[in-house]
Amino acid sequence: MSTVINVVVALHIIGIAALLGGFFAQMKAISAGEGRMTPGMLHGALTMLVTGMVLVGLNEADGAEVNHVKIGLKLAVLVVVLGLVYVKRDEERVPAGMLGAVGALTTLNIFLATVWV
Repeated sequence: MSTVINVVVALHIIGIAALLGGFFAQMKAISAGEGRMTPGMLHGALTMLVTGMVLVGLNEADGAEVNHVKIGLKLAVLVVVLGLVYVKRDEERVPAGMLGAVGALTTLNIFLATVWV
């Protein structure tokens, strides 16, 4: 079971990398006022959502203790990120603050996952 969990964790990290990498790739465009939500950002957020739910299920099935408050907060942050990316996915230009919020909330999710024990 631990191998399956580790594979899903790796997929979860790939989703985070796609979302945050899409944000970082837009940094120059953001400063020029031409930033946009890329398809990779949407796919990364969806990957995070699916693999996160699978991880909770696998860990509970394996008998591990799951901090439901932490998972609930991470889910809420991810739903906000996913909503922002999904709603603005077809627009040519997205306000810099909105892209900044996606980057900041994704970073917050990373810190929630790693710092909150």
